[in-house]
Amino acid sequence: MIYQFADYSLDVERQELRRGTELVDVEPQVLDLLQYLIRNRERVVSKDDLIEHVWHGRIVSESTLTSRITAARQAIGDSGDQQRLIRTIARKGIRFVGEVRDDKSSPTGDGATNTMPPSPGVTVRRLPDKPSIAVLPFTNISGDTEQEYFADGITEDIITDLSKIAGLLVIARNSSFTYKGKNADIRTIGRELGVRSVLEGSVRRASNRVRITAQLVNVENGAHLWAERYDRDLTDIFAVQDDVTRSIVDALKIKLTPGEAARVADIPTNSIEAHDLFLRGRELMFGRKWNREIFDKVVSLMTRAIELDPNYAEPYAGLGMAHNNDFHNHLTGSPDAIDVAEHFATLAIEKGPTVPIAHWIAGTVAIWKKDLERGKRETEAALALNPNYALAYGTRGNAELYSGHPFAAIPFYERAIHLDPAYAHQYLHFVGSSYLVAGKYEMAVDSFRERIRLAPETDLSRGLLVSALGHLGEVDEARRIWAELKKINPKYSFAGHLARLPFSNPADADRIKGGFAKAGLSE
Repeated sequence: MIYQFADYSLDVERQELRRGTELVDVEPQVLDLLQYLIRNRERVVSKDDLIEHVWHGRIVSESTLTSRITAARQAIGDSGDQQRLIRTIARKGIRFVGEVRDDKSSPTGDGATNTMPPSPGVTVRRLPDKPSIAVLPFTNISGDTEQEYFADGITEDIITDLSKIAGLLVIARNSSFTYKGKNADIRTIGRELGVRSVLEGSVRRASNRVRITAQLVNVENGAHLWAERYDRDLTDIFAVQDDVTRSIVDALKIKLTPGEAARVADIPTNSIEAHDLFLRGRELMFGRKWNREIFDKVVSLMTRAIELDPNYAEPYAGLGMAHNNDFHNHLTGSPDAIDVAEHFATLAIEKGPTVPIAHWIAGTVAIWKKDLERGKRETEAALALNPNYALAYGTRGNAELYSGHPFAAIPFYERAIHLDPAYAHQYLHFVGSSYLVAGKYEMAVDSFRERIRLAPETDLSRGLLVSALGHLGEVDEARRIWAELKKINPKYSFAGHLARLPFSNPADADRIKGGFAKAGLSE
């Protein structure tokens, strides 16, 4: 559906607002508000209507409502004085009064029309204007639950290889793996993740043999685009993964650049045993809350992999990630954890200069060591090697945020959310942080509240939400949030939290500190 009015068009499926042919930059929530007003243009929309349908019943301040309505007006060339398109009806609400023409043949990016109606409770995401895919966790049919890590590892390796292709949008591992063990409909998955195709398969490992089946499905019509079964020696595992990747590329009619072809074909190690150890360690690093036991197991597995192949880059990156998590979570009490993380990240790049994860962990560590310029360089290198790297987009946003460019950071976080919607709560924390540093306190409050809704036990977002509420003068609400935070984590320290943030400009940290003071709170 495309709504056309004045000089503008609003494409519902692609979630785009244009003036003529020019794309108008609009925040998603403002776009939702505008779309709701247009759909309900035959009546006056009340404040309660907006809260229920745009904010989904969450409590929002009057100032937040006003700022979003103002932003909607600005996006379509209107104003509170003119009210050509959005009119305020005193004591009742607002109404869209512009003349609207409906075009029900809203095309998707490849010329197809997405005609599938949304199911109740399903979030429908905009389809990209290029081939797109989600790789679901391959099912372990070995009859041995101990082999689960192996099936997951093959899935993740295929995701990584596909992600290196700029002409293909690939959903991140975090989001794909939310469907593990679920019997979800392929079309529903595609609509929820915003992709046109889904890869699913199974893995059976027995002794030194492995059997892999894979099929690529078009989510719009359920048709099989490609299917294959491989029965090989375990030593051929990298060749199988390469075959799967290239078959998907052919099925989706994507042309690889020479650089992409080389990166996809790259064999990380000649030691199957070292790779197996790395897969075991990598499996532990995702989907679990880090603790000392996990840390020790990851370090042991990665170290053993390196002993078998000292030139295998990925285990060095794994050690960098483990020690970075030690720094953030105080797992061992080591005062040198971040320096150790930097050491292994640097070794990872030396061993594998074309390995994206090596540059990402180096960039992450550099930012927390307040070397923001290196943080930018390394994450840019990671994204050049892997254009679908959601974590790298998030880290690239952090480099901008802590360098004093909060508005420049937000598009990186939005891109990360698009690639990894299941991890949106993490990126929303930094979106809120960006608005807080920029002085856009209502928007900061909205972002932090959404993060809290998605991750109810977060203490960090509540801490910064207190600051944003303090700036808005909402002292009672700030104190209520503070009480919630201290109940969740009695050891939380606002001063300690703030001191760890690697801002290059002390004024940015002072702004956050000032909001806490305005809330009238002390530790």
